[in-house]
Amino acid sequence: MGKADQIAALRAAAGAENPVSSDFDLNPEATLPAGRTLRPAGVLVAFVEQGDALALVLTKRSSRLKHHPGQIAFPGGKQEETDADVIAAALREAHEEVGLSPDAVEVLGPLPAHETVTGFLMTPVVGLIRGPFAPVAEPGEVDEVFTVPFDHVTDPARFTRQARRWRGTRRHYYTVPFGPYYIWGATARILRGLADRVNP
Repeated sequence: MGKADQIAALRAAAGAENPVSSDFDLNPEATLPAGRTLRPAGVLVAFVEQGDALALVLTKRSSRLKHHPGQIAFPGGKQEETDADVIAAALREAHEEVGLSPDAVEVLGPLPAHETVTGFLMTPVVGLIRGPFAPVAEPGEVDEVFTVPFDHVTDPARFTRQARRWRGTRRHYYTVPFGPYYIWGATARILRGLADRVNP
């Protein structure tokens, strides 16, 4: 799929109505607390042009962070009172974490929100980075900024289901490894949803 087709596929995938996904999708035996309150968050699923194709921008979280140290994630975070919405939150956090100016992002639209085990309702926002992008990692939050080819993260065949014990139970989750990067959990679940939209 060439770059133009990749951009068209992203435009078609973003904004369509779909049910909320969840970290518990692959664990139907899990019981979610009734009346739970989820905190809104936004993450930026940003693609940059590399030659004749697109690539996804991801981060490796700092090993010094209290929550999810060293994991692979989208730039983003919780919505603050000063954010107009989750899209604004995703753009602000991407600016803070990787030095990506909001003005350099063409927002294509959101993907279905995703409920995390940590109590967030996370909205993935698909965007295209227009123009050159030289990432600057925020040292307190990000150890590394890297890219993964579009064809890798949108190919359902690249995803596997694995499991590990978590809080006394066996938890199943998606993975989509790339080179030295073990992409799993919520990040892989959101990307699997995107892959299914790109390959209906």
